[in-house]
Amino acid sequence: MVSQKVAVITGGTRGIGLGIARKMAEEDCALAIMSRSSEENVRNNLNEIKSFGIPLLYYSGSLADSNCRRTFCDKIMNRFGRIDFLVNNAGVAPKERKDLLEMTEESYNYVIGINLNGTFFLTQKVANIMIREVKENPKIKPKIINISSINSCTISVNRGEYCISKAGISMITQLFAVRLAQWGINVYEIRPGIIQTDMTSVVKDKYNRLIKEGVNPICRWGYPEDIGKAVSVICSGSLDFSTGEVINVDGGFHLRRL
Repeated sequence: MVSQKVAVITGGTRGIGLGIARKMAEEDCALAIMSRSSEENVRNNLNEIKSFGIPLLYYSGSLADSNCRRTFCDKIMNRFGRIDFLVNNAGVAPKERKDLLEMTEESYNYVIGINLNGTFFLTQKVANIMIREVKENPKIKPKIINISSINSCTISVNRGEYCISKAGISMITQLFAVRLAQWGINVYEIRPGIIQTDMTSVVKDKYNRLIKEGVNPICRWGYPEDIGKAVSVICSGSLDFSTGEVINVDGGFHLRRL
C-alpha cells in the first residue's frame, strides 16, 4: 500500500479533469486516471502529471462498460491498495446538438450511459471499497466528489440528454451522501459554470457574448484550475461537517437577479 493518499479521477486527461489532476498531483496525491483515450494519445498530458513526482496509474476504458469499471478498480487496488478520493468527472456531450423534439434514442443512451449510469455504478463499486477501508481504519476519511454542471438546473433544449444526465448526478450525490454518512464518507457535488475546455470551444463565440453581456456576475470564463481548487478544498478536510453539498464554481451564474 502506498503511503500517499490516492485520488481516482475519471476523464482526467483533458479539460476539467486535467485541471483537477494537476491540482491533486500538486497536493502530492497518487493518481489513478481513467479515460477513453489511448495512452499514446494523452501521453503529453500524462507526462505533465508525472512531472510532479507522484505515482500515476492510467487506464484506458469506457466508463459505460461494467468490465472496464471492474478492471479499473482492480488495478487501483493492486497498485495502490487504497482509495481516498473518487472524483467523478468524466462526461460527454451529445455528438450532435438537436432540439428536444428531434433528439434520438441513440444519442440519449450514449450520453446517459456514460454520464449517469457509468458514474452511478463506479461510485457504487468504489463506495464499497471505501467502506471496507473505514472498517479497517476508522481514522481515514474517504470522499466522493461528483462534477456536474450548471445544466443540472439550467435548461438547454438543444441538448436535453446532457441536462438530464447532470440533473441525475445531483440526485446521485444526495443518495450516496445519506447512504454513506454512517461510515464518515462524505459526498459532494461541484457544479461548474462556463468553463474553457474542448467541450465549450464549439460554442465559444456564443459564450464570449453572454459573458460580455453579464451572464456571470464575475465577468470571465472559468478555467479547469478553478474546479481543481474546489476539489482540493474538499479533499483537505476543511468541509468535513458538510455532505451532499453543492458547490457552485460558476462565477455567480446561479444567482437570481431582477
